[in-house]
Formats: sequence, structure tokens, C-alpha cells
Amino acid sequence: MAYTRGNLAVKERARQEQVQRQRYRETTKVVTRRKELPLREKLLYLLTLVACIVIAGMLIGRYAHIYQINYAINTASKDISKLQTNIAQLKIQKERLENEIVPTAKQQGYVEPTREPIRVEKQAAK
Repeated sequence: MAYTRGNLAVKERARQEQVQRQRYRETTKVVTRRKELPLREKLLYLLTLVACIVIAGMLIGRYAHIYQINYAINTASKDISKLQTNIAQLKIQKERLENEIVPTAKQQGYVEPTREPIRVEKQAAK
């Protein structure tokens, strides 16, 4: 550019400032704050939370009770099976002892009674 209308360095600077002003526009943003929850709504939320906690506690309590009952059933079943095996062993022992009664009695001097009446002799008093 030719130097015809004054100092060009000053004019260029003015143009750059105008361009920068046009490029960057100052904006403001409106920030709105949320209002606090009303007291009734807070109480409603609190009561809902308490109700959920109470229901969860009741369910957990029921499941604990069911677990205890199942545990008692399992222990009772184990005890019953042990007692049944014990009863079976005792029945076998009973049959074995019943079969040994007659030979043991004969060995110790047992005589089978006859159809004749039993006579008891009185011994003289001394």
C-alpha cells in the first residue's frame, strides 16, 4: 500500500482492534439456582426411604428364620438316620442273642420241662 493517507501503522492497529472486537463478543450466561426441596417433599422422601429399609429388614429376618428352620431340619434328618442305623444294629444284636439263649441255657444246665406237673419237695427245717 502506498503512503497516501497518513501513518499506516496506526491505522492497521485500529483495524485489528475492530476485527478482534467483532470476533469476540462478550456474552453473559444466566445461572439459575435450583430451589431447595419443600419440607413436605423431604419428609415424603424420608418416609419412603424408611419404609424401604423396614421392608428390607423384614425380608432379611424372614430369610434368616427360614435358614434356621432348614438347618434344624438337616440336623434332625442326620440324627434320625444315625438313630435308624443304631436301631438296625440293635435288632441284629437282639436276634443273635435270642438265637444264643437256648444253647447257653442248655450249657448251664437248663432242662426243658415235661408235661408232668412240677413237684416241689419241702426240706426239713433245721
